[in-house]
Amino acid sequence: MNIDTLLIYTVVAFFYITSPGPAIVLAIINGMRTNMKTVMITSFANVLGLFILSSASILGLGVLFKTSSNLFLLVKIVGAFYLIYLGFKFLFNRSSFKIDDNCQKEEKKSKKSYFLESFFLAITNPKPILFFTAIFPQFLDMQNNIIPQFFILTGIFLFISFTSLCLYAYLAKKSKKWLSNKNRLTWFSRITGGMFIGLGVGILQLKNSN
Repeated sequence: MNIDTLLIYTVVAFFYITSPGPAIVLAIINGMRTNMKTVMITSFANVLGLFILSSASILGLGVLFKTSSNLFLLVKIVGAFYLIYLGFKFLFNRSSFKIDDNCQKEEKKSKKSYFLESFFLAITNPKPILFFTAIFPQFLDMQNNIIPQFFILTGIFLFISFTSLCLYAYLAKKSKKWLSNKNRLTWFSRITGGMFIGLGVGILQLKNSN
């Protein structure tokens, strides 16, 4: 792998990761309703899920996703309906957005719950699945040892993912005073819930790339 290929991959990964998606929306929500320690836990859960998807592509499961329309359809439906479920949850349970400077509200939801929520979102999200099955393999030099390349490319992807999620959450947290107004908070919950539902519906329109 040469430096030019590595730079191109980094640019592609950066824009792919930082473009709006379910993980970013959830990071913003977590930034609003909890502290940075929990945000880092959820971000780690997300990158753990991404590492599993990346490993699956190396082990050949990526080819299976690309060739098996039924398997891809199953993952797509599970991921889409999970996003839609989260959307309705935020639409009709606006208490999730109550802002408390001391984060006392967060005690009602364990860190394990936050972790599992982010992890499950990562491994069922077709956005990274498509990346690791269709884009990631194109940057591997099959004439050389794949293992070092795998760790380098995956490490870059995970670093950008973790950093961007934490940054989005931090910026959202800084905006929480502006959203402390009840009406703004209501509209924020409606917009966020609608975004999750829209993302879920959009995912149902995705087609497997062969």
